[in-house]
Amino acid sequence: MYARIAFSLAAAIGMAGCVAPSASMPLADAAPARQAWVDRCSAFDDWDKPGPPFRIYGQTYYVGTCGISSILVAARDGLILIDSGTDEGAKIVLDNIRSLGFDPRDVAVILMSHEHFDHAGGMARLQAATGATVVASEAAIPVLRSGLVSPQDPQAKSGHPAFPPVTGETRAIGDYSARSFAGRTFFPIATPGHTLGATSWRWQDCEEGVCKTIVYVDSLNPISSDDYRFSDHPDLVTAFRAGIENVATSECDIVLAPHPGATKLRDRLAGTAPLIDPDRCAAYARGVGAKLDARLAAEDAGNE
Repeated sequence: MYARIAFSLAAAIGMAGCVAPSASMPLADAAPARQAWVDRCSAFDDWDKPGPPFRIYGQTYYVGTCGISSILVAARDGLILIDSGTDEGAKIVLDNIRSLGFDPRDVAVILMSHEHFDHAGGMARLQAATGATVVASEAAIPVLRSGLVSPQDPQAKSGHPAFPPVTGETRAIGDYSARSFAGRTFFPIATPGHTLGATSWRWQDCEEGVCKTIVYVDSLNPISSDDYRFSDHPDLVTAFRAGIENVATSECDIVLAPHPGATKLRDRLAGTAPLIDPDRCAAYARGVGAKLDARLAAEDAGNE
């Protein structure tokens, strides 16, 4: 099995949890697969449109659809998957994992960004196919267990459909300290606001001895149901701003997001913008911070 071979050849984990591929396990050229994705997918595409998987950096891969991200990270002792897409999109995720030569049964954990059906709707399907533990924030787990949007969610009245509930093992993140999954170190970042349980993730990966920090930053978009006012929820706004600041100050070389268009992934794969950009997390944070400021100003003016 390819995945098992890859793990046995992986070099020792460094202080930041980076697994450097062995010299006897050369990484395939990522350019053709990236170009195939660019050719197939538009900047903001359909959520369930199939797109080819590709290697992002080191042993980190994109296995999602054209419109919704799912990230696979190969580690010493298994695979880590982040986000599922919709229930239908999860079928594509599984196909993409297999087409890379990995076995879905080697997925040890499934991490989650936020608890909306377009990113968590396929969690039950993926858990059934992999046997993995689903790891999410404490606020997100009840949503995963019910398949229903939280009544406290800013988009609770936006008509989100129910999704198949997660019935297998789940684990709450807890205190947001570093976590080791399958021999890799991941750092959860609390970024509530778009939902109550929204979480971003940071880890390192390496190529030819050069390690880069990858951040999967959550949506952080202050959109809501028509009658919801963020200004009526000051504690959430405070946590929202703290999360944005944590993203802005995070070590960050490569930024990814649940919606690939949010971080201009297609442009970066096409070469019209750099894939590795240490300022990209800060720029993303500035953008969502400005959106939050504008939303609160509109509410204050009575326009929301």
